[in-house]
Amino acid sequence: MKVLQSKRYKIKEVLPQTDDNILFRIKTNLNPEPGQFVQVSIPGVGEAPISTASYNHKILDLNVRLVGSVTKAMARMQKGDKIHLRGPYGRGYPMDYLKGKNLILVGGGCGVAPLRGIIEFVDKNKNDYGNISMFFGFRSPSDVLFKDEIKIWHEKYNLNLSVDKSPDENPFNCPVGFVTELLESAQLSTDNTEVLTCGPPVMIDKCIAILKNKGFSDDKLWVSLERHMKCGTGKCGHCMINGKYVCSDGPVFRYDEVKSVDE
Repeated sequence: MKVLQSKRYKIKEVLPQTDDNILFRIKTNLNPEPGQFVQVSIPGVGEAPISTASYNHKILDLNVRLVGSVTKAMARMQKGDKIHLRGPYGRGYPMDYLKGKNLILVGGGCGVAPLRGIIEFVDKNKNDYGNISMFFGFRSPSDVLFKDEIKIWHEKYNLNLSVDKSPDENPFNCPVGFVTELLESAQLSTDNTEVLTCGPPVMIDKCIAILKNKGFSDDKLWVSLERHMKCGTGKCGHCMINGKYVCSDGPVFRYDEVKSVDE
């Protein structure tokens, strides 16, 4: 993988999503393809690959979950600060190949963020795709990402939302249970339809099993293996699976390419 030079970009907005997720809106024309990632570096702290959550020629949205030293350092950054980015890198979802097809998006937790880029891409190219269905699951109502957009997606597309638990109020009036249960009970047609997924490995494994039982073949299923990545540039070798580097050959793969991988 070619290592691009890191450049500084201005943070346009800092938008808290949940207790442990923040959306950073950055002024840049990088415009990655849905499913690609950028390398974010914080001088004196480190560098981390972060999947993009937008498709836009003027801004770049990064949804950051606060789980490591780099993301926690990002949490201290404010509007107007400069951030170092390299990229975009990797192979995203094959939007050109998918033209003319019906799409099913399946996401869990912060895995919904890369799928948001697909939604923005489809919004800009409505006539190129058929019916759009979404199955998104979160831990609780307070953990739902993109709360305002969720309402818009409900109106524009066939959005199916669930939360694992709802100890307090459920402002979304959505089912309480795993997103896999929504997928299991849904009436899905395999005709000219492909499925794009992103989320925790255990969720993806269960969803793949459900979808295959419903008649979807391996070559109609697309998965993101971004959780395998460490350095993001193919140098550390941590992400090699089946002779391929997730960071350069992926992170998005057609399922028949990686179905033997044990996450």
